[in-house]
Amino acid sequence: MANDDLDHSRRKALTGGVVIVGGIGAAITAWPFVASMNPSASALAAGAPVEVDVSKMQPGQQIQEIWRRKPVWIIRRTPEMISTLGVLTPKLRDPNSKDSQQPAFARNEFRSIKEEYLVLIGICTHLGCSPEFRPEPGTISPTWPGGFYCACHGSRFDLAGRVYKNVPANKNLEVPPYYFPSSGRLLIGVTREEAAA
Repeated sequence: MANDDLDHSRRKALTGGVVIVGGIGAAITAWPFVASMNPSASALAAGAPVEVDVSKMQPGQQIQEIWRRKPVWIIRRTPEMISTLGVLTPKLRDPNSKDSQQPAFARNEFRSIKEEYLVLIGICTHLGCSPEFRPEPGTISPTWPGGFYCACHGSRFDLAGRVYKNVPANKNLEVPPYYFPSSGRLLIGVTREEAAA
């Protein structure tokens, strides 16, 4: 009887040890597969918000940043640029941005939070070319008030990124989510509401 008791406790100890070692082995084997399902550091960085210092931008200046591997244009509009926006409404396909991609705060004539700053994804909504920023009046045609011109197929957009009628592009340039955490800083990739949540 004493030998039976000894064998059972030895058997329990051996079984427990095998279970523990087997569990550790299974975890070590499964770790690379589980880790491969997590997004890589570059994937996380590609979607992370981008902070931009706009405090030193001059009126009329354009700067470019990259967010989610897309060019994002930031333009500090002059009062003259802003004054052209209301006049162009009859010439635009979607002047009120009803059919375009932008956060709710950009569904206005200026397509921006602050009239002075325009933030756009710099990709034409026709076939993905990159339009040129042509703010000078008369450079595309004698009646050109300034805006964005896509040389690939001739699409034109005003200084709010709104598409003209009768051009290949059928949507306004996209406005990404963004907000101003302070007066001289712009955060691209998240709205104020999303940042507060």
